[in-house]
Amino acid sequence: MRRFLLLLLTGIAAAAAAAQQRPEFDLLIRNGHVIDPKNGIDAVLDVAVAGGKIAAVAANLAPARARDVVDAHGFYVTPGLIDIHAYVFWGSESNAAYSNGYSAVQPDSHSFRSGQTTLVDAGGSGWRNFPQFKEQVIDRSKTRVLAFLNIVGSGMKGGPVEQNLSDMDSKLTAMRIRQYPGVIVGIKVAHYSGPEWDPVTRAVAAGRETNVPVMDDFGGHTPPLSLEDLLLTHLRPGDILTHMYAHVSGRMSIVDDEGKVRPYVWEARKRGVIFDAGHGGGSFVFGQAIPAMKQGFHPDVISTDLHIGSMNGGMKDILNTMSKFLNMGMPLQDVIKANTSRAAEVIRRPDLGHLSVGADADVAVLNVLHGTFGFVDVAGGKMPGDRKLECELTVKGGQVVWDLNGISRPLWNANRLEQGNGKRQ
Repeated sequence: MRRFLLLLLTGIAAAAAAAQQRPEFDLLIRNGHVIDPKNGIDAVLDVAVAGGKIAAVAANLAPARARDVVDAHGFYVTPGLIDIHAYVFWGSESNAAYSNGYSAVQPDSHSFRSGQTTLVDAGGSGWRNFPQFKEQVIDRSKTRVLAFLNIVGSGMKGGPVEQNLSDMDSKLTAMRIRQYPGVIVGIKVAHYSGPEWDPVTRAVAAGRETNVPVMDDFGGHTPPLSLEDLLLTHLRPGDILTHMYAHVSGRMSIVDDEGKVRPYVWEARKRGVIFDAGHGGGSFVFGQAIPAMKQGFHPDVISTDLHIGSMNGGMKDILNTMSKFLNMGMPLQDVIKANTSRAAEVIRRPDLGHLSVGADADVAVLNVLHGTFGFVDVAGGKMPGDRKLECELTVKGGQVVWDLNGISRPLWNANRLEQGNGKRQ
């Protein structure tokens, strides 16, 4: 019995000693300029991560407390970026556009390298094919993928499919949203060319039933419908007008021919309508953006409208899009907010977009490059700029998922024989 007790006490002591030696933090990002708009943080601080969560945000956290340490001196440390308008329901179905088609992109191939940890698919799927989207993309991605559900049951397949009013069912849309709360975060209206308001009214009805916002890609109706009516009558506070700086046929622009933001656009903002940049391949022109920005009409949210066309055009990626606003005079703190806490508020996911202790450890480490740069809109116009954002490091759920220059890794040592973990990645 004495031998048993001795062994037990020895084991307890060994376990206690091991626990004392185990680092308190898994990762410590030191000396970076932390911008966390939700918590009002704009200062040089350290960010500690443990168990996939934010463990501490404070000054002078000791490196000895962490297993891995990153020196972020000279960089900005922010919550992981959120893009509320992307197309990631990628697949191999012919003539399916953004709904299991070739025009969408694979999320992990674009997100982390740009500091994004959350992408919201903007209506690629509808109530009918959302389960396929979830199994095929959402469940297989390291990126957190959420969704606006298209009011069209078959999603954004293009052509006649998106003109079929009989497939725009508010009840079935609401049913699917209730099945996936927090994953389906809103409803999308887009591309309908008829003269009726039915797609909008049905989407709003489903949104009212499920307490989620509607995002409207408005325009292209024959005859044109009124943007003023949309903003002041049909959309609710919290609903979203995307492509705010577009200048396309079939839709009134927010800036008039005299270069002034239209009065009813200001009124819509006052009543709580959300304005999203939604750059895309055809929906952002400097002729709208620069005058609006000079008048203080900034975007609530800066999104990409990411797809295979926009990524190779003037949009490129979220950081290039954010850089445009930085060079148009939007303060860096506001640019970051539009892609973190404000974006999270808009999609009603308050758990995202901040570095509060206990939050998922989604972190971006960004560099502001200084030099001579050029930024292009969808009409081919070029705006010069002197600052450009670049992502140095991305952490998703406490794991480093992107490291541009190896700042999270030790220096190579010729005496080390280990060649990685032996696994083929």
